[in-house]
Amino acid sequence: MAPDVPVSPLRPDDHDALRDRAVEKLRALVRIPTVSRQDPADEDLSAFERFHDELRARFPRLHTELDLTPVTDHGLLFHWQGREAARPVVLMAHLDVVPVDDDASWQHPAFGAEIVDGHVWGRGTLDDKGSLVAICEAVERLLERGFVPAQDVWLSFGCDEEVSGTAAPAAVAILRERGVVPWLVLDEGGAVAHEAFPGVELPVAVVGVTEKGVTSLELRVDGRGGHASTPTKMDATARLARAILRLDRSSFPASAPAPTVELMQRLAPYAPAALRPLMANAARLRPVLTRALVAAGPESAAMTRTTAAVTTLSGSPALNVVASTAKAGVNVRIMVGDSVASVLSHVRSVVKDQEVQVKVLEAGEPSPVSPTDDDAFRLIESTIAEAFPDAVPAPYVMMAATDSRFFTAICERVYRYTPFRMTRAQRQAIHSYDEHIGVEAFAEGVLWYQRLIERLPEGQVTA
Repeated sequence: MAPDVPVSPLRPDDHDALRDRAVEKLRALVRIPTVSRQDPADEDLSAFERFHDELRARFPRLHTELDLTPVTDHGLLFHWQGREAARPVVLMAHLDVVPVDDDASWQHPAFGAEIVDGHVWGRGTLDDKGSLVAICEAVERLLERGFVPAQDVWLSFGCDEEVSGTAAPAAVAILRERGVVPWLVLDEGGAVAHEAFPGVELPVAVVGVTEKGVTSLELRVDGRGGHASTPTKMDATARLARAILRLDRSSFPASAPAPTVELMQRLAPYAPAALRPLMANAARLRPVLTRALVAAGPESAAMTRTTAAVTTLSGSPALNVVASTAKAGVNVRIMVGDSVASVLSHVRSVVKDQEVQVKVLEAGEPSPVSPTDDDAFRLIESTIAEAFPDAVPAPYVMMAATDSRFFTAICERVYRYTPFRMTRAQRQAIHSYDEHIGVEAFAEGVLWYQRLIERLPEGQVTA
């Protein structure tokens, strides 16, 4: 049984009926396998069409009262006109999901959307159909009341986020063409994370104020190859293996960026007594904090540095053939302060072999750091405090990539936050097996989006 987590007292009188209605909508959309593939030819395009049809049927007011612009093949961009258009807000999610490993030991069918132990189980419940349905349900409820937001609200739903596709850049191009400069962009990201930090019992509502850049490299070695009966020393495969080991043994330089320092400072009052002085004085003791995070394990170490993981390998086409070409794919997550250029310099310097070619397959710089000292962040923070009074709101550096990174081109306030309570086991299930969301946690998320829209400011706001 999935462990229960506390439920916020923020709920209307008809909470149970509204919750059940929203959950059924989520289940209907999770059952549709909108799987993104690297090769579009392998995609089931009919699944995306069915998703659009189901979304239209489940959210009729959303489709009749808001303007809808199709984006690329299956992306959606809704425009909800507010009382003002001076500070438009963009709420984001994506309707595609990653493939399901048929050999993984799912407790319940990946696209079954079964309710078991108070949770909806299925691919996409957390990443990211949960957010998409919660946003749509919040808007649908407000439309039913005849509510008009203080500012224009745009809903940008991507269809190829999981493969770093073109829908998000296309949505940005449409907004730019229409002269829309968002005051605030909010996408998936951090959550109300339970069991997040050792010794901190309260959940931490982490809001991503930046995200690491995603860059893909290829290490390649060419050689003569030949018959496996007459191997030579340091052939292409051995040379590549040596390069991989050298890269694995040489970590990137570590440092604690500003969002991590602020995260530690905010958690200090709730941390074990022995850690409070270090965390409270994180800015002054940054080198000590950095060493402590590195020593605490790979997850916390990733908060301090660029990481590189060898994820794919290829070599000989047969067991009795010495490879003439050996290749390794390297997934790099670039920390704020580093760059694609600095990563290439580091890789080449630690590999120390001119026979190893280093090629950039995909280049992505870290996102700019969004402010935490202005009204946009304070709106998110105060809405968290209202909906999740037991949680500690805090900024952080997001490790994964989201569609929101493209929106930094038109907005300086881009945040990444998913308003759902998640245990450690739930967070580990994202992109893995047994993905699931609590029924009450999902209902809380709907209320959070609804309250955020209701609280959009009118008139002049301070920067």
